[in-house]
Amino acid sequence: MKRLKRYQYERYAVLCQLAYPRVFKHTRYGFDPKGQQIVYNQHGKIMIRIVWSQRDEEVIVIIKGSHSISDWLWNFAIHKVRHSTLPVPYPIHAGFCHLLTQPSQPKGGGTTSNVSVFEQVMRYLAPRIKEGKRITVTGHSSGGAIGCVLADIIDIRYPKTIKRVVTFGQPAIGGWKMHRRYRLHHKTYRICCDLDIVTFLPMLPGYYWHVGRLLWLHNGKIYHNTPAVIRLGRTILSWLFRPFSYHLMSRYIRNKDFFDKR
Repeated sequence: MKRLKRYQYERYAVLCQLAYPRVFKHTRYGFDPKGQQIVYNQHGKIMIRIVWSQRDEEVIVIIKGSHSISDWLWNFAIHKVRHSTLPVPYPIHAGFCHLLTQPSQPKGGGTTSNVSVFEQVMRYLAPRIKEGKRITVTGHSSGGAIGCVLADIIDIRYPKTIKRVVTFGQPAIGGWKMHRRYRLHHKTYRICCDLDIVTFLPMLPGYYWHVGRLLWLHNGKIYHNTPAVIRLGRTILSWLFRPFSYHLMSRYIRNKDFFDKR
């Protein structure tokens, strides 16, 4: 597996943080004036940004984490389901499945749409893929979990198109069947900052499994694939004092110095 470089980490972390505000000046970060397309959720709120430049082969799909009360509530739908429209050979977290398959409404809502979120993403990516571009998927929190499934769908439909998957503070989205059949373990970097409690969710050992390679940023070092029991022991003690402080994107950006400069 190729190493994730510092400049790559910093770029994706910054984009994940900037995806949350309503206004995102993508041209400030080297993307074309017309190099952004937005996917809205069923309430007409921004959920996913797709950005690119003609000078670069990479298209970046940026997925926001839970940012509304309804999004947070769907986090608690922890049973696994298969959805007829999702072309993946495994069941996933029911709440995150809903977020992927919900209708993508135009900005502001009010108009009925028969196109789901993931289908809208595929429609936007198709022309870019035909141009020969490769896709990087990145996301924070539930956006990272959703990103793993979305990247797998892209790879199934367009083999060898995915460049990498980089997630920040993501919970698990599938079980052993997903862990076994996920196609992108070698391209997926699952980044956990210090003692982020969200990375242990849902807390159902054996029922949920993570995918990809864990990079644990802790005490000035990068640890690779550290067993959950070790991280969890430290997390419980820290959580008693600062429950969610390690889950903020600002913590991930601060830790960019862990990565290689080149």
